[in-house]
Amino acid sequence: MDIKTWTPARLAEHMAVHRVFALFGEEGRQALATRWELTPVAEGELALSADDWDRQLCWLLEGELALALDDAAATLALPVDELIGAGTVAGRLEGRWSASAARPSLLARLPATLLSPWLRRIPGLQFHFPGLTPTADDEAALDGSDTMGGTASNDLHISLVTRAVGSLVRRAPVLLAPQVSIRSAAQTMSEQRISSVLIGEHDHLFGLITDRDLRNRVVAQGLDIERPVMDIATLAPMCIAASAPAFHAMLMMARHNIHHVPVMDDGKVVGMITTSDLTEHYSTSAVYLARSIHTQETLEGLVTCAGKVRDLQRSLAAAGASAYSSGHIMTAITDAFTVRLLQLGERQFGPAPVDYCWVAAGSQAREEQTAKSDQDNCMVLDNAYDEAAHGAYFAALSKFVCDGLNACGYVHCPGEMMAMTDKWRQPQRRWHEYFHRWVDEPEPMALMLTCVFFDLRAVYGRSELLEDLRREVLQRTQGNRIFLAYMVSNALGHTPPLGMFGQISTARSGEHRGTLDLKHNGIVPVVDLARVYALAGGHPAVNTHDRLESAGASREVSEQAAHDLRDALEFLSTLRIQHQTRQIDQGKAPDNFLDPDTLSNFERRQLKEAFGVVQKLQQVLSQRYTAGRF
Repeated sequence: MDIKTWTPARLAEHMAVHRVFALFGEEGRQALATRWELTPVAEGELALSADDWDRQLCWLLEGELALALDDAAATLALPVDELIGAGTVAGRLEGRWSASAARPSLLARLPATLLSPWLRRIPGLQFHFPGLTPTADDEAALDGSDTMGGTASNDLHISLVTRAVGSLVRRAPVLLAPQVSIRSAAQTMSEQRISSVLIGEHDHLFGLITDRDLRNRVVAQGLDIERPVMDIATLAPMCIAASAPAFHAMLMMARHNIHHVPVMDDGKVVGMITTSDLTEHYSTSAVYLARSIHTQETLEGLVTCAGKVRDLQRSLAAAGASAYSSGHIMTAITDAFTVRLLQLGERQFGPAPVDYCWVAAGSQAREEQTAKSDQDNCMVLDNAYDEAAHGAYFAALSKFVCDGLNACGYVHCPGEMMAMTDKWRQPQRRWHEYFHRWVDEPEPMALMLTCVFFDLRAVYGRSELLEDLRREVLQRTQGNRIFLAYMVSNALGHTPPLGMFGQISTARSGEHRGTLDLKHNGIVPVVDLARVYALAGGHPAVNTHDRLESAGASREVSEQAAHDLRDALEFLSTLRIQHQTRQIDQGKAPDNFLDPDTLSNFERRQLKEAFGVVQKLQQVLSQRYTAGRF
């Protein structure tokens, strides 16, 4: 089967002759056609579990499914064009239903949240989906401007940002002892109609296995099924606390390309969540997009995925997601592009001859990216690196990745602060020399570089190479008043646009006359303040919001001042995202220049107050570190 032939146009055409989708009319079918997620399913693989049954509609495009009830004592073969899941008749019968592929199949999946709003609009649709019930919110969704992609998707993203992970757990964990055989584990998964099972004892988690593990590590390898299940388990899997926001789980899945995450509460495993629990297969969600990125085999495929990044920001903005969570989500997508390009590069050039760490700098490191972002990155190489023996490899790999990111919309850094620049692709010992010189001799260029390279985060490779470096840097800067005084003086080069009498000042000339630069005159001053607090206190946090929290807790700045700065940052960042989203909606390239006349009086007052908070704390820091020194 060729999944690429099933374009939205072909799906819409096929829906027009389907017994159910023909009811939607041309407009409805066109809207639905862009929302399907196409999933190939191997023979014997679970296509739809009982746990996921009510969350999504599955349409069989190719192949054949075997529908099973409870213990699978009896199965029913389903041919092409049949529908299962999301309110279909089978789900209304007593028992738990699931479906597996009787032969290689292709499914189109649609979340129930995007289907139920149509029940009030289309007479007779309830007959085909008796398990779905329209609500007042569903009706409101149909009245919105984006029938299939508006309210339903917004509700999803609001839920992800505000709900705790624990609230998404739908069943108690299925926990098997490590010595249980692979055969018994598979039987348990079949009986329970689940796609994964946890391995552990007495609420202590050791590992997990999935149906893919059974296929790839057992069947494909011809492994003895009487061996202990621990032989094929993923050991010490990434876990998440039940109290964590759901979007943290989404970031974990997107960043590491995983689909099952155990949920812990006070050290005990309480359940499992999957990508389905988080995204309901919504096509512009971060998890779906990251998963798509990780499956691409060519740069062209990655560029196609990059076309959805702005849609993701629009969706988050429309949902009212915080700038803090939006920044993390958008950055997770940048990380996904970076990781996949590195994997493709290693496939093309061969395995790395020595260990390395690909490091994000700037806004990517701080997890504060928006739809408009250039790239700042570098490489920390193992000290075994030899320029003559290894230089050509890493030069080719870094150029491949940086050029690939540029093609995906993350443009080359104008200052060439990228791993493809020889100076920023060095062994760890050279990076130590760089930082020592920058701290000990803080001349203007060094101070400019510290603003980029003191915000670093490992993205791929051996992270210890960076963590060792960061630890030493923080030890060197903590309490170093001379260096911090230079950092503060440099930071004061970016000031809020407030006039002598506290009025907002706009650019008086040039291309952006009459506008405010929200990035350099609003957000960057807060970022600079938080960086100084972090370096002064030796705090390892990189994200600006997290740095301010640490600074308040350690009394580098008062807790009230730290709180005020966080609120100012959130307000300024939200204005920036909303401004860029409006530009995207108008077909324009997003930028950072806001016309204050587009704001309400209330927003202008808030903007002035946010600028005032930043200006006041800049003055406090200046008095603390630079008074009488320059």
